Amino acid sequence: MPAPAHLDPRLLRAFVAVAEELHFTRAAARLYVAQQALSRDVRRLERELGAELFVRTTRQVTPTADGERLLPYARRVLQAQDDLLAAFGQARPLLVDLNSPGLVTGRLVLERARALAPEQELMARYESGLTHAAGELVAGRLDASFGRFAGLPAALRAALGHQPVRLEPMAVVLPEDHPLARLPEVPLSALAGEDVYAGAGNPRTPEWTDLAHRLFEGRGIDVASPAPLAVGEEEFQRIMDKTRNPILAVESFPAMASTVVRPLVDPVPLSPVSLVWRKGLVHPALDALRRAASQVATEKGWLRVPDGGWIPAADAAVMSVHK
Repeated sequence: MPAPAHLDPRLLRAFVAVAEELHFTRAAARLYVAQQALSRDVRRLERELGAELFVRTTRQVTPTADGERLLPYARRVLQAQDDLLAAFGQARPLLVDLNSPGLVTGRLVLERARALAPEQELMARYESGLTHAAGELVAGRLDASFGRFAGLPAALRAALGHQPVRLEPMAVVLPEDHPLARLPEVPLSALAGEDVYAGAGNPRTPEWTDLAHRLFEGRGIDVASPAPLAVGEEEFQRIMDKTRNPILAVESFPAMASTVVRPLVDPVPLSPVSLVWRKGLVHPALDALRRAASQVATEKGWLRVPDGGWIPAADAAVMSVHK
């Protein structure tokens, strides 16, 4: 069969979604279309190309050799279309990961970006941790995120751009009847002998667990053993209520019932937060997001190191911090 003279980008977008999700239902949800319509588009693309792109069974969807061969070409075509639309002010929505609904840094930057570019659509997502979000960025399923850039593997960092946004003071979340809960601030030395929860075992947030290990090293503080992975605030609180471990957090961590949030001092540990995006991404809303991050960081002094501030050397280099 001769190659078609024209391919509808919608068909390529359907193909890429299925190839990345390996599941028609998830791909349809990602594109906000009915599964039947998605399947119809994929079948039409197969007819137009004269090639079977997926092996379908009741249990799984797997790209064929032709499907694997098509995927990089389809991604490049769709990126070119997005770039063209962005150049003429017709950009698709920008998908921005805020990690978790209660965290403040990303939300304030997103709100400012929406005010700077009201004609653009910036859509919030919640991917929990930067390590997981970075994989989504590289795959093109997400456009921007926030988190500890130095905590990513080098191969991921090489595919991403970043802009320092904040050095956020860290805190500890304690059961309200914990002996340290009476203190207005908790010296780090007071946590000696404690097992502090820092997301160990969570595949979405190893950059946070690594930061905790660096902070606790030589101070007699242990990272708590992995707890069951909880999805959602209620489940997280239920698991933490059972373990009763102190939780390493940031000062703006959202309040939970029967707990208190106390700043850490002596030293003041800082959580490095960058705005992170896929290299090569061209989008007017990303420009607005970067302007917003710069404005808010400057206005609030987010990149100043407080007296007694602590940050790992690797993060200081990435964040352009002079200690």
